[in-house]
Amino acid sequence: MNLAERYRQVRARSESICQGLEAEDFVVQPVVDVSPPKWHLGHTTWFFETFVLLPHATDYRVFNQQYNFVFNSYYETVGARVVRTDRGNLSRPSVADVMAYRAHVDAAMHRFLTEESRFSDDLTNIVILGFHHEEQHQELLITDIKYILGHNPLLPAYPTDYSKPKVPTIAGEQWISQDEGIYPIGYAGNGFCFDNELGRHKVYLAPYRIRQQLVSNREYLDFIQAGGYQDFRYWHAEGWDWVKTRTIQAPMYWFLINGQWHHYTGQGLKPLPLDEPVAHVSYYEAWAYAQWRGLRLPTEAEWETAQDRLEWGSRWEWTESAYLPYPGFAKAEGAIGEYNGKFMVNQMVLRGASEATTPGHSRPTYRNFFHAPLRWQFTGIRLAQSLSSTPF
Repeated sequence: MNLAERYRQVRARSESICQGLEAEDFVVQPVVDVSPPKWHLGHTTWFFETFVLLPHATDYRVFNQQYNFVFNSYYETVGARVVRTDRGNLSRPSVADVMAYRAHVDAAMHRFLTEESRFSDDLTNIVILGFHHEEQHQELLITDIKYILGHNPLLPAYPTDYSKPKVPTIAGEQWISQDEGIYPIGYAGNGFCFDNELGRHKVYLAPYRIRQQLVSNREYLDFIQAGGYQDFRYWHAEGWDWVKTRTIQAPMYWFLINGQWHHYTGQGLKPLPLDEPVAHVSYYEAWAYAQWRGLRLPTEAEWETAQDRLEWGSRWEWTESAYLPYPGFAKAEGAIGEYNGKFMVNQMVLRGASEATTPGHSRPTYRNFFHAPLRWQFTGIRLAQSLSSTPF
């Protein structure tokens, strides 16, 4: 598939995710971490306009000079921008304006990409980064739409016909053991990866075992019914404060109705499927559950070393690893260097992928990252346990 075909495919999927939304749904921003769908569609368009067309297409005409301020996300190098909390206050540009913006940029990109044989490697890499950037926002579109409608008191259904992996059914648990040793982690291929995956290096791992399956709703319900949310012993101090301050009693989208647990889905409110992997839990909850079981979360190195024997892909999995640079990590020059490096503080690494991840977007070395209390993504739990190591 050439660049022009890939561009059409990526751009079409973003719009297909939004099919079935009402115009009002495109504007809502319930919390700071959730952006309006209209903003996602505009921001991903702005990325191609700003980093591909403006510096490289000599005949390109800017659609609207003010859109740089509206759709810039966090790139200090590119200029001022709307404060993140105010994205939901933008009644203008309208949805129709944003779709016209996409059409304008798409037409220019299609003309530009027909000349890809003359592209430098650097320019090709920026275009490909734009594809993966939009795929990240496709997942955010799915999870943000779910948050917007899942916090509407009507709990409306919405289309979820986007491509996604089958969510596995969990029956029992199997564990695999990993010997003590020195193992390589980090990206080593020739294809695309994000800069935070680079710097392949070796790590020492003490012997451990890791569960092949994720924790199920049934298992997590046992934690709730055992009083896990009322017992400080299982929680970090910060997590315990979070539970008490926000009166947290269950994962996001869980509802206890007439003694039966339900959860919110794209089909509206449905009975909780007990044998599917638990989702929408914070790092605090994942850690507390592991403590309650007398176990722990895996580190990202343990996860990556064992991933080819694990069932993964339906939930982003919290790890015990802080989001930090690999040895030798260096940010690129300019705005592109702001993509990952400046977020390497106060966040935890998640591994795998989720049912909302664009097919083909993730890799065994992919390093996702979020703050500990966040749970609007399809985040789940995998357990690990340390084994006795050989004494020196």
